[in-house]
Amino acid sequence: MERGLKRGPKPKKIIDDTWRPDLAYAIGLLASDGCLSNNGLLIDLTSNDREQLENYSKCLGVSFKISEKSSGGGRRSLRVQFKNRIFYDFLLSIGLTKKKSLTLGQLAIPEEYFFDFLRGCFDGDGCSYSYWDPRWKSSFMFYVGFTSASKNFIDWIREEIKNRIEINGHTTESKRKNHCYQIKYAKYEGIKLVQAMYKNKKCICLTRKKLKINECLGTMGVPPLA
Repeated sequence: MERGLKRGPKPKKIIDDTWRPDLAYAIGLLASDGCLSNNGLLIDLTSNDREQLENYSKCLGVSFKISEKSSGGGRRSLRVQFKNRIFYDFLLSIGLTKKKSLTLGQLAIPEEYFFDFLRGCFDGDGCSYSYWDPRWKSSFMFYVGFTSASKNFIDWIREEIKNRIEINGHTTESKRKNHCYQIKYAKYEGIKLVQAMYKNKKCICLTRKKLKINECLGTMGVPPLA
């Protein structure tokens, strides 16, 4: 280093990046709803659900401030933003990208925490829905799905799920204004998938999504998630 030049302050490690269920869940939220800035520092998670941001903070072990974010049409949402070089670099090292919507692919998630990560993705951009199919008597349809603008990411998730619990699902593509891909798991594949995601009785999750799933399971005569 040239004489007279001073080094900047050493980055502080504010988040424990040791793998555990809560960290994997938080990374699932970031992979679906998060954003990494181009400056190599800022990490953003935006949501309309305060519980999701509170869960995110709890999983990372930091009491982040939840602020409001204005968007088009006078709409408002909530966000958590913070700057940390060490955690930002950790996210890059496992495969998250700055422009993840189109470039996200395979992530380096330890096998034992994959379904915690997947539950985070589900609470971000995932969905479940059900309906009575009028074509058949007493036919109740149940679906679980994941959505992303990155086909590589969707293909990777589908393959990982298949390798672990031997269900196939099917992928659809939307060519509307917001081009995206979705994996869907119907009925008994969907049941098997949610049972894997919520296997831990005390796992962190969005309350409203879990309640919705349990209502569907009850209609089908399946025991509720713990």
